[in-house]
Amino acid sequence: MKLPIFIADAFTARAFRGNPAAVCLVENKLDEDMHQKIAQEMNLSETAFIRKLNPTDNFTQSSCFGLRWFTPVSEVPLCGHATLASSAVLFHKIKNTNNILTFVTLSGELRARRAEDGIILDFPLYPTYPLDFHEVENLIEMAIGGTMVQDTHYSPDTRNLLVRLCDCYNRSFLETLEVNTENLPKIENSGRVQGLILTLKGEAAGQTPDFDFYSRYFAPWAGVAEDPVTGSTHTILGSYWSQQLGKQEMRAFQCSSRGGELDISLRPNGRIDIKGGAAIVLEGTLTA
Repeated sequence: MKLPIFIADAFTARAFRGNPAAVCLVENKLDEDMHQKIAQEMNLSETAFIRKLNPTDNFTQSSCFGLRWFTPVSEVPLCGHATLASSAVLFHKIKNTNNILTFVTLSGELRARRAEDGIILDFPLYPTYPLDFHEVENLIEMAIGGTMVQDTHYSPDTRNLLVRLCDCYNRSFLETLEVNTENLPKIENSGRVQGLILTLKGEAAGQTPDFDFYSRYFAPWAGVAEDPVTGSTHTILGSYWSQQLGKQEMRAFQCSSRGGELDISLRPNGRIDIKGGAAIVLEGTLTA
């Protein structure tokens, strides 16, 4: 078996920044267990598999494909950065002729369209609901110790816990905060929480560059201690911060060591546009 494979750094314009994802082009049916084996071999937070939906489809001219995402340990229902990486591979390396691509996924149909300065993902927008701090106090204390928390929300659609840190902190604090993820699956093993979002309000105008909010994301339940830049969490963050700030368009920065920038726009139809760039850093052939 030979598969074309690429690695693209998503939500960045520069190599070795943003979030790397592997992208495989599947010409023919792939054995089910092979998806997980390849993802484990790649050992990135996500490996994406783009597949043809019909025998007559081709990667250059067709506009609709199947798309699945795997961490090194499991399949996930939604992944933003690997969708962006997949779109970049099709648009920029395979030279797909369409301006809009549709992906059939576990989260329904997702679309990616060309933009002058990146790629825009059309994703669902997931609401968050206030959560009593004491319900998740042990998990939060294990993760960030005595760091002051301003708000806790929960997304039942994605099973992500959103923890807003006190406005007294700044970006530098979030960037350097040591987060203990190793024991989180032991503290929370009910399946209710599958990811932890730490977020912080943007700094006052005049800071350079200006961002409306910052975040970091941790998913040890899925085998990912920290994800460098996470498009899917911004379907939640966009909903939360839009309500907090009274804005429909925002700029976000994910404060991992690699870092990544996202432009967010909430749409009237209850969906969200997430724009970012991608740098393709590797292409080759996977042989198994």
